[in-house]
Amino acid sequence: MARKGVVAIVGRPNVGKSTLFNRIIKEKKAIVEDKPGVTRDRMYGKAEWLTRNFIIVDTGGITIQDTEFSAQIRMQAEIAMQEADVIIFTLDFREGITIEDEAVAKILYKTNKPVILVANKYDKKEKFDESYAFMSLGFGEPFLISSSHGIGIGDLLDKILEQLPKFAENNLDEETKLAIVGRPNVGKSSLVNALVNEERMIVSDIAGTTIDSVDTKIKVDGKNYVIIDTAGMRKKGRIYETVEKYSYLRSMTSINKADIVLLMLDASVSISDQDTNIGGFAFEENKPIIIVGNKWDLVSKDSNTIKKKEEEIKAYFKYLSYASIIFISAKEKKRINKIFDLVELVKTNIKKRIRTSILNEIFNRAQLINPAPNHNGGRLKIYYASQVEAYLPTFVLFVNNPSYVHFSYKRFLENQIRAQFDFSGVPISIIFRERK
Repeated sequence: MARKGVVAIVGRPNVGKSTLFNRIIKEKKAIVEDKPGVTRDRMYGKAEWLTRNFIIVDTGGITIQDTEFSAQIRMQAEIAMQEADVIIFTLDFREGITIEDEAVAKILYKTNKPVILVANKYDKKEKFDESYAFMSLGFGEPFLISSSHGIGIGDLLDKILEQLPKFAENNLDEETKLAIVGRPNVGKSSLVNALVNEERMIVSDIAGTTIDSVDTKIKVDGKNYVIIDTAGMRKKGRIYETVEKYSYLRSMTSINKADIVLLMLDASVSISDQDTNIGGFAFEENKPIIIVGNKWDLVSKDSNTIKKKEEEIKAYFKYLSYASIIFISAKEKKRINKIFDLVELVKTNIKKRIRTSILNEIFNRAQLINPAPNHNGGRLKIYYASQVEAYLPTFVLFVNNPSYVHFSYKRFLENQIRAQFDFSGVPISIIFRERK
């Protein structure tokens, strides 16, 4: 599965970054308020233009003023810029270049990333000549847009696609990219170090794009893996602690690059919203997932402990019912080898193919056991099914009318496949097509 490009929208407060973000993702996800500094947490969204998908990140406004949130906003914006493949530098056309715009430009000069200059809040009645003043910033001619009215957005999106790199599909047989993600203090660094420092051959270190972060190649039982270190946790100190606060953005981009996601939880404490947020992004990105419950050495155990903890995890991560679960102690290096057994199982499940005759038998039986409910004025009838070539297991069902599919029935059909075949750790797609 090829990774998606990442685009970050940056600029000083109140230039319309959130409105532009909403326009590109086509929904009102960011808080839009005519008040500087209201977007305190960067937001991400999935965007599509001309059949290409990419991730877009909205950041808080970078300001030189010493406000309550300015240091945190600056840090998160800088992380967003480091993680991005393309940066959209947004200014206010009507206000021209300000001291704060120049301060943002100085940060952008150091990124060595493609920067697209955008002058927002442009009205076609205004003089086009005024746009040339923005060229003094050194990022070329600006795109004149109005996020709120949709002026110039198509041309801007064309430019984004032109600047985004194209990422090749990864071959799992050659190497498997594993992203270890989770909220701060669940033990990601301990697991990375345990995996790398054990008797394994470190092939090379690849300089990562994140602060202090390194993706490490290792070989286990003759198989190649890349451990995507989401935290850059090998150095302590103030920078480390500040970066930890923004680990969610780190996790997001690591998930995007990964073939398989290891979602780490602290098994000794209750599951938090941040845990489920990170899991939610992995789910939305349709990634194979293994849930790793760490710090198992700190858990008081009886004969039912594992079962209870698995039930708790499944209750919080209902949308990740397909994920495999394992409990380890990275600190004591207990059961960490088992992670690679699960990774290999997931890789086998990704490639699994079901014969068409068996697949049709499964769906015919499913319709007899549980006929589809009436939905949108009709009842679904499945005529024929086949598995198509795709990175993840994908099944096409030819039906009388795709609009008759209720989401709960789709889930039922998926469960019928999973009941017959082991697809643990792997999301599967079911596509409904009208039989012509």
